[in-house]
Amino acid sequence: MFRFDALTIFAALLAVKHVTCHGIVSGIVADGTYYEGYSPSFQYQQEPPTVVGWSSPQDINRGFIDPNNYITPEIICHLGAKPAGTYATVAAGGTVELQWSEWPVSHHGPVIDYLANCNGECTTVDKTTLRFNKISGVGLISYTAQPGIWASDQLISANNTWSVTIPSSVAPGNYVLRHEIIALHSAGNANGAQNYPQCVNLKITGSGTDNLGTSGTSGDKLYTPSDPGILVNIYTTLSSYAVPGPVSLVGAKLDPQHILSSASQAPTGPVLVVPTPSNAGIVMSTTSSTAILSDSTGCPSALVATISVSPVGPSVAAIPTGGNGTDANGLPPPPSPVETFSLPELYDWLGAILSGWFRLGKNISQRHSQHARDFHA
Repeated sequence: MFRFDALTIFAALLAVKHVTCHGIVSGIVADGTYYEGYSPSFQYQQEPPTVVGWSSPQDINRGFIDPNNYITPEIICHLGAKPAGTYATVAAGGTVELQWSEWPVSHHGPVIDYLANCNGECTTVDKTTLRFNKISGVGLISYTAQPGIWASDQLISANNTWSVTIPSSVAPGNYVLRHEIIALHSAGNANGAQNYPQCVNLKITGSGTDNLGTSGTSGDKLYTPSDPGILVNIYTTLSSYAVPGPVSLVGAKLDPQHILSSASQAPTGPVLVVPTPSNAGIVMSTTSSTAILSDSTGCPSALVATISVSPVGPSVAAIPTGGNGTDANGLPPPPSPVETFSLPELYDWLGAILSGWFRLGKNISQRHSQHARDFHA
């Protein structure tokens, strides 16, 4: 039978919580004015607020759209998305900032923005009729080591915020801004890319003349599963990266903030150094003395902990020792091989351990029940 300490269980629960930490666009700043974004939690409010972000109540776990669904309406503005009830106002040539609640460091990939004219009210538009024009697309920024520095890394470095400029050529009217991160950490496998589209209603003002009436691509035709920027292994040496989607709209502008030099550093996740002694204990620790770090949303940004799993009996710390670092027999301890794990790998490890623990507990419970029946018989 195995003994699990409280920290082990807490770390496992933290791993489960990580599933919901992909993030959503929780705030929008258009020409300096803040607007609230959509949250799936609104569906539980008696009087949910009217916001500029499209609603997606089915996306309660903040999941993704996979390449198998590129031909469905789900890829347009996310799972079951419905039009927002109001608008953020921005002038053509102005800037819109998209504020994500959080974004995992391991989910490297491009950030892409599209604009579609609603040709009427966006609050009631049929999303399948929208034709999207790419106004910004940033992918691999620099590559000095795997997996490189990506647009998503820049977004994280900017406090989970992305800034996009509305082309000055766009005519006044009502538009949908389709903002998207594509996570490529599993994109080396077919159907492994993860799309996270978010839509916002914009009321564009100004003196532009292009109403995008004859241009654009239907949302369910933006990508195919075999596109070079979709089916790609970012953990091989990349000399270039093709941002997926149609060509950019004439007049689209790439913000200078999205350009990093080769010396720039992407945010890095915690690295766990795990000594694995040959005795019964498994001890996980890091080089930092910090226990657990979370960002402002409560999502884990670092996990620094000592987690032990050992058979019932003397713990590793309670094993008698001799002097000068020897054991009770005067022998030096066996060498401890060291492995390095990323945080996602730790989650996988914890899941496997926890799964084994539950199976073992179930088997023990069944044996105890059988012994009890035998005893009463």
